[in-house]
Amino acid sequence: MTNNLPLVSVIITTKNEARNIENCIKSIKAQTYPADKIEIIVVDNFSEDRTKEIAQKYTELVFDLKKEIDLAEIKNYRGAQLNFGVSQAKGEIIFFPDADMTFAQKLLEEAVEKLKTFGALYVPEFVCGHGFFGKIRNFERSFYNQTCIDGVRIVKKEVFLKVGGFDVKNIVFGPDDWDFTKTLGKNRIKIGTTSNFLFHHEETLNLKTYLNKKAKYIKTFSGYIAKWGKNDLDVKKQLGLRYRYFGVFLENKKWKNLIFHPLLSLGMYFLRGLAGVVYLINRKGEFIKKR
Repeated sequence: MTNNLPLVSVIITTKNEARNIENCIKSIKAQTYPADKIEIIVVDNFSEDRTKEIAQKYTELVFDLKKEIDLAEIKNYRGAQLNFGVSQAKGEIIFFPDADMTFAQKLLEEAVEKLKTFGALYVPEFVCGHGFFGKIRNFERSFYNQTCIDGVRIVKKEVFLKVGGFDVKNIVFGPDDWDFTKTLGKNRIKIGTTSNFLFHHEETLNLKTYLNKKAKYIKTFSGYIAKWGKNDLDVKKQLGLRYRYFGVFLENKKWKNLIFHPLLSLGMYFLRGLAGVVYLINRKGEFIKKR
């Protein structure tokens, strides 16, 4: 009986997501999990397109972040959007996908069952892109699932509140998922994973926009490193060349995937190399600015 099933609050953070928000919400409404046990909350961040208008066709719970909280001391608007969304949520379970994601049809059904054992869940991602570049991106992402480079997407509301939600005053957008996941670990929250996927739609992403995105990350790590320490094992892996370029692709017999897909492996390492060069150039630029 559905009366005994927990309510799931899906919180979508948006900023100019008119291209994606409808597909995201439609995939939530197409779940095998009962519709009356799903609550959709959209928290918007200064959108200048039709994001809110489109979202309001599917849910009454559409909020303007700037109208709801004082943003003066907030460094991470996305984290603030999630924290506010949780404050409005009636569900026992919190799910926070990106607006450019869609759901495998049985994802919520499986997640609810898994949360009988776990306090939070990773959700593997399938990257949907165009051409060989898209295939490389999906191949690369497949190595990150349930590693320290990944971040949880589903959590019991009581757990979210217990750990204080997202740290929006010290951690900026970028490593905020890592920070939240590490906070769960610090509080000894048991984390599992689903077998059903989130589909991450990167059809508009190309090499130029990908590298520009990577270049911006150099400015986001200082608060995260200061909080956890540069000698923290996860931090060393997440930001170190050894793990990011080799360890994550070789551990747990994942090296077999490199052998079985040589063209994708070569393409992935070429892409990783370009991203590394961009990272080093920007890191040098940040160092010069500080001097």
